[in-house]
Amino acid sequence: MPLVAHTNLPTFQRLHEEGEEILSADRASHQSIRELHIGLLNIMPDAALEATERQFFRLVGACNQIAQFHVHPFTIDGLERGPEALAHIHQYYESFEQIKRDGLDALIISGANVTHAHLQDEDFWQPLTEVFEWAKQNVTSILCSCLATHALIQNCYGIERTRLPAKRWGVYSHKVVDRTHPLIAEINTRFDVPHSRFNEVFQADLERHGVKVLVASEQAGVHLAVSPDGFRIVFFQGHPEYDDISLLKEYKREVLRFYRHEREDYPPFPEHYFDSKAEALLNAYAVKVHQAKAQGSVLEAMPEDQIIPYLDNTWRDSAKAVFNNWLGKVYQITNEDRNLPFMAGIDPENPLGL
Repeated sequence: MPLVAHTNLPTFQRLHEEGEEILSADRASHQSIRELHIGLLNIMPDAALEATERQFFRLVGACNQIAQFHVHPFTIDGLERGPEALAHIHQYYESFEQIKRDGLDALIISGANVTHAHLQDEDFWQPLTEVFEWAKQNVTSILCSCLATHALIQNCYGIERTRLPAKRWGVYSHKVVDRTHPLIAEINTRFDVPHSRFNEVFQADLERHGVKVLVASEQAGVHLAVSPDGFRIVFFQGHPEYDDISLLKEYKREVLRFYRHEREDYPPFPEHYFDSKAEALLNAYAVKVHQAKAQGSVLEAMPEDQIIPYLDNTWRDSAKAVFNNWLGKVYQITNEDRNLPFMAGIDPENPLGL
């Protein structure tokens, strides 16, 4: 059921213009439908801050449970922000203190960019772990994306991620490992997922600590896993929330970094993402980039409008199905009185009754 525009966050208007069903707060107040309150801890850098909002809001809004979805974006200290992003956060985001006072049914934590080899050395590590500890005791289920997955796995199980020889970057085929888990009910047994990361946590390490792997790829590793109880923490190592153009935008940023002498090598294509026609356009553009860099001249814009028609989204349906199953279980097991302790009346060792 629909998202509720309970604030003036521009993402609501943007999604409405894309055809998403968005309820006004007034209209929602006149419906006898239960609310679900979902936090979005957005720790992505400024360039991806609002896009990340839209991506996760879309997946939540696509769920067909009989509920009104109130999504509450917030962030934490320790992240470098420019004036524009700070103004957006100040105007539209809630504070963590407000989140704790009002309570949540579920929490989504986005990925992030890092600057240190070890996550515990990041300025945002302490604020992030404070959110983790609160959520583990007060929220029915936490869903983590990429960097958040690595951070929470380290926090919970002491498993540090491993640096890969090269960036894991592209769209990869995945296969369902455990077909019995409710999170992957009615989902294709094989589907694609985008990845974009320099580090990895491995299946053997996760399983050694009782983490249940549900979806994995021979080439890209684990994508979807859950905490030993089966539901309280959901781990995504990939990016099912990505739009079809997300990897194109990342590739463009890397090309511009090469042009500005911020990286020495010209970026390779994300794997299994561009088709031959898109690659031909981008190879022609690469010649212009090298020339402009060598001559110190102004670089013409990347021909994105010509490339986008050749991009396919081969992961959205499976992502919607997993989110639908996730929020369906949250809906079923969340006690309506959010002032009660975590999952009151529910066995915390087996919240799904498996």
